[in-house]
Amino acid sequence: MTMKSELNTFTPFHELDNLTGLNRLLKLRDMSENEASLAPSKWMPAVDIIEDEKEFLIKADLPEVGKDEVKVIFDHGMLTISGERHFEQVEEDDKRKYHRIERTFGSFQRSFRLPEIVDAEALTADFSEGVLAVHLPKREDLKPKHIEVKVK
Repeated sequence: MTMKSELNTFTPFHELDNLTGLNRLLKLRDMSENEASLAPSKWMPAVDIIEDEKEFLIKADLPEVGKDEVKVIFDHGMLTISGERHFEQVEEDDKRKYHRIERTFGSFQRSFRLPEIVDAEALTADFSEGVLAVHLPKREDLKPKHIEVKVK
């Protein structure tokens, strides 16, 4: 009896390559305006919340959202950012075809509960290059005070 020694190459994605359904999903295809893939879906902009000794800063990424499409409301310790990003309308005589749409469109709303230390009267916001920055200064009278205690 002879033993045959054979080296097999491990190909982890071999089985995936054979899946015709997956290959079909990954191929570009012509999409018409009536297909569900063109329907706008919900989106939620990414947000950073930063705190330092003077204020809280909330930064929201709002690409392709106009300044007039954004609302910022602060009420009873709750900051709400809302707005809408519109899908680019295609004119009938436009020759472009969408092959893939991965960006989401539609209305959005993000709400954040903030501590009582926030000075609602001094709240400011600015919008530049697709980033909304909401500055929430801290109230001076509620900031923690450090008192040194002398030990005898």
